[in-house]
Amino acid sequence: MSDSRDRRAAVTRTTRETDITVNLNLDGRGRVEITTGVGFLDHMLELFAVHGRFDLSVNGRGDTMVDDHHTVEDVGITLGRAISQALGDRAGIRRYGHAFIPMDESLVRVCLDLSNRPYLHYHLPMDDQKVGTFDTALGKEFMRALAQHGGLTLHVDLVHGENAHHILEAAFKGLAHALAAAAAPGENIQGQLTSKGTL
Repeated sequence: MSDSRDRRAAVTRTTRETDITVNLNLDGRGRVEITTGVGFLDHMLELFAVHGRFDLSVNGRGDTMVDDHHTVEDVGITLGRAISQALGDRAGIRRYGHAFIPMDESLVRVCLDLSNRPYLHYHLPMDDQKVGTFDTALGKEFMRALAQHGGLTLHVDLVHGENAHHILEAAFKGLAHALAAAAAPGENIQGQLTSKGTL
């Protein structure tokens, strides 16, 4: 297992549409420095870092004059790669995590497996709408990119709720708590937690 004091990663993704750099420390204190050009995403990433106690720096720019889609998706890709890199061989960790997060009238359940088998189940039924200038449909695009490139089996479900801001905020906080639990060192876990011999 990687030294728990040094589970860090630095990942850059540059395309003709975006330029994203992520620095992540899974064993941090919730220190945050985030600028993506998408205000609501910055807010969600700050919540994610603080609630997971991750140190997270995200510096990004994208073609937001078109819309926010490319930036949101590419931040998800880059952060997912950083999570995977920081986890290393995934030995010695609990592997599974879940959280139920209430946010006023909303309640969201997030369950994940650091399985190295990417999969997303996302059931946050909301009419496509705006939170500020942010398209709520982009929440799913972010989670899909994160799961795909982070090697996460990720399930995000709305138990109940109405306000789109509250629902998405609960989802990002739930992701943070579930990831922190799954990435935590497990007592008496030697190697990877699997009966197959490898993840």
